[in-house]
Amino acid sequence: MSRTVPGPTDHVVVVGAGLAGLSAALHLLGAGRRVTVVERDTGPGGRAGRIERAGYRFDTGPTVFTMPELADEAFAAVGDSLHRRVELLPLHPAYRARFADGTSLDVHTDAEAMEAEVERFAGAREAAGYRDLRRWLGTLYRAQMDRFIDANFDSPLQLAHPDLARLAVLGGFGRLGPRIGRHLKDERLRRVFSFQALYAGVAPARALAAYAVIAYMDTVAGVYFPRGGMHALPRAMADAAADAGADLRYGESVHRLERSGSRITAVVTEHGRIACDAVVLTPDLPVTYRLLGRAPRRPLRLRHSPSAVVLHAGTDRTWPHLAHHTLDFGHAWDRTFEELTRTGDLMSDPSLLITRPTAGDPDLAPPGRHVHYVLAPCPNTDIGPDAAAWTDLAPRYRDRLLTTLEERGLDGIGAAIEEECLVTPADWHAQGHAAGTPFSAAHTFPQTGPFRPGNLVRGTDNAVLAGCGTTPGVGVPTVLISGKLAAARVAGPPARRTAPRPGTPAARTAAAPGATAHAAPEPGTAARTATPPDTAARITPPTDPGPAPRGTRTKGTPA
Repeated sequence: MSRTVPGPTDHVVVVGAGLAGLSAALHLLGAGRRVTVVERDTGPGGRAGRIERAGYRFDTGPTVFTMPELADEAFAAVGDSLHRRVELLPLHPAYRARFADGTSLDVHTDAEAMEAEVERFAGAREAAGYRDLRRWLGTLYRAQMDRFIDANFDSPLQLAHPDLARLAVLGGFGRLGPRIGRHLKDERLRRVFSFQALYAGVAPARALAAYAVIAYMDTVAGVYFPRGGMHALPRAMADAAADAGADLRYGESVHRLERSGSRITAVVTEHGRIACDAVVLTPDLPVTYRLLGRAPRRPLRLRHSPSAVVLHAGTDRTWPHLAHHTLDFGHAWDRTFEELTRTGDLMSDPSLLITRPTAGDPDLAPPGRHVHYVLAPCPNTDIGPDAAAWTDLAPRYRDRLLTTLEERGLDGIGAAIEEECLVTPADWHAQGHAAGTPFSAAHTFPQTGPFRPGNLVRGTDNAVLAGCGTTPGVGVPTVLISGKLAAARVAGPPARRTAPRPGTPAARTAAAPGATAHAAPEPGTAARTATPPDTAARITPPTDPGPAPRGTRTKGTPA
């Protein structure tokens, strides 16, 4: 059994109302703890935030939702249900891949549909390879999930288990690119099943084959879209936590943590202090370590994932060849990863993710209008242009992106934009993300599993970490797991828990007054934007969330 926080844990303060913090809160409530969630923004979401402009609703964070059962597990901890709170739309296709040679491929999660599509695209031999690859992905996922992903590590010695040998036999410690190449010979298909390595911050040629589990989530398990946008998920989680008795406090910043010896005794804000028995910290690692007053020693400096430039565009038209998610690949591939992870150059031949959320929910834009989200990976500020350089670089890169999109079939996109917001590594840096990246520490071998920054910090008995910087890592599914793992450090394994429904004694105890001040992560945690919808199925009228991030532009005004 993994270590847990010693001493009393009756009242837990969770710092940050992003997906990790809300997951932790729900699991803690289910364990009968009294929970106060403190958040610097005016509403929940964290990286999964929301910008509203002139009737356009832009999700500021992740756009791909997989493994909804992990979110449902958090709701179930308080006797609730994801599907009661959020309407999920399965995406068919999950992605559309478009290649520089003019070909395209729809990525289906249904096995028969995808096999037929691969045969149409690349022939019967590749379809057979896809069948073998799909079986391998499923076996790899099952070998990793319980033992290596959904698990707290106290020591690397915990890897000494028969499942480790099984993972080795499956080729999990080989390289991702060559492993995918054993099943698929068509270079275009290999991209579809290996581009996910970018999420892990490593080129496919160097990434562990074990990270093919991300491809499993994307291409086998199914991709979904919450009606109301991705921000509907944290809003629903916050509503469920409130109904289960959590005290949700928005709009203030945490200045410091009070401690007595090795224990945190209170979270302090400009309005006072919140006494606590334990604390769950979800800000990015530099902010968390600053609050704790110490950082763990590591033999090697943390290496961070590439960053991204994101263009949120509200347009008066769309383009019929775009699916909900479109992967738009350039000619280059190996060179692209070399630029992103080694030389620090901007992509000379970009590969882009274009998301059109209004394909699933037209209410995210005014009538007859559309939302487009264009993500262009770029080097982080450790190896690429620094935050200051992006002040001048941002408008030029925005124009370059639009030119690329025009050349690839989005004719007239520049003139079609009515509202936009450009987010660059400078903005991620201003929000406190190390190396100007929202993707945190890369998943190199020395930063994976028990070698990743742990969710317990030596020298502090009752502080637990959650979020993408700690175990198990980056991505919506893993961040939700990180919240559950943090809760397990406080309250023990989930199997020991009973989940009180709203109105039960445990829930009423959680709702009891006791904390006397509000709090939220100090500046430097994840992006926080705009008051979101009340629930996933009920959209409130647009509100003015205050000043937009740098780069916001209204059509007809200077950038």
